[in-house]
Amino acid sequence: CRSQFPISFIYIIVYCRKMVGLSLGEKHFIKGGIDQNIRSDGRKRDSYRPIFVETGIIPQANGSARVRMGATEVIASVKAELGRPSALHPDKGKVAIFVDCSAVAEPTFEGRGGEELSAELSVALERCLLGGTSGAGAGIDLTSLIVAEGKICWDLYIDSLVISSDGNLLDALAAAIKAALANTAIPKVNISAAASGDEQPEVDISDEEFLQFDTSAVPVIITLTQVGRHYIVDATSEEESHMSSAVSISVNRKGHICGLTKRGGEGLDPSVVSDMISVAQHLSELLMSRLDSEISAAEAEGGDEEL
Repeated sequence: CRSQFPISFIYIIVYCRKMVGLSLGEKHFIKGGIDQNIRSDGRKRDSYRPIFVETGIIPQANGSARVRMGATEVIASVKAELGRPSALHPDKGKVAIFVDCSAVAEPTFEGRGGEELSAELSVALERCLLGGTSGAGAGIDLTSLIVAEGKICWDLYIDSLVISSDGNLLDALAAAIKAALANTAIPKVNISAAASGDEQPEVDISDEEFLQFDTSAVPVIITLTQVGRHYIVDATSEEESHMSSAVSISVNRKGHICGLTKRGGEGLDPSVVSDMISVAQHLSELLMSRLDSEISAAEAEGGDEEL
C-alpha cells in the first residue's frame, strides 16, 4: 500500500442494513451505554469482541479459514487455477472476491436483499484489498502470481460465506480472507517447454512442492460506527441499528491506508474522518497482532493434526 492516504482509493458505498426490533427502553440503554463508554456487552467503545480463527477447514480448497467475532461467523476459501494474464496487465495474476450472504444467517438476506449486500461487500473487499484498477496499492501482490509473463498466471478465486450475522461483517470477512490466504499453498509450476508467439508454454504442476502465500502486506479493515456523538469499533447488529454513519478503513501492517468506504446517509466533518483514520491506524496494530496470534495457533494446530 502507499505510504500516503490515497484519495483515489476512497470509495463511498452506501447500503441499507436491517433495523433491529428493539423497544424504546432498549434503544436508550444501548445509546446511553455508548455515551458512558460501557456498551451493553461490557465492552468499551474501542474494544473488540472475542476473535477466533480456524484454518484448513475446506480440504478441497488451496486455503480456507473460519473467523468468529462474537456471534458473527464467516468462512473464506481460496481456489487457485492457472489462467492467462490480461492484455492490460501481462505481468500480473488475477484475484476475484465473492461474498454470499446466507439467508440462514439473517432472514433479511433472503432474495434480493442478500444479493445486493453480497455484491456490495464483494466490491468493498476488492477495493480495500486489491487497490485501484491498476492494482497500485494492493494488499495482495499480483505480480507474485505470474508463472510466465503474458502467457500463464495463477487466478485466485476467494469465496466468502456469511454463516451468522451479528454486525461488523466487512471486518470479519477481511479477517477471514487474510487467514485463508495465510493458509493457502500454491503448487510449484515448472515450464517444461517454451513457446513462441501466442502459443502457450507447456507446464508441469507439482503434486509435492508448494509455495506459501505471502500475507505480510494484506491489510485488516477497521470499521468505526458513529452512534450519537461517539463512534465505536466492532459494532453488533443492535448497535448498527442506531448508527448515523460508519467508516471502514483498510490499514496494512505498516499503518498505511489502503482504502476507505463510508455507509450511512449522514455526512462527516473532514476533521472527524481524520480522527477516525488515526484511531483505525492505532486499532489496526492491535487487531493485526491478535489475528497473527490466532492464525499462527490455528496453523500450528492444523500442522499437528497432519503429523
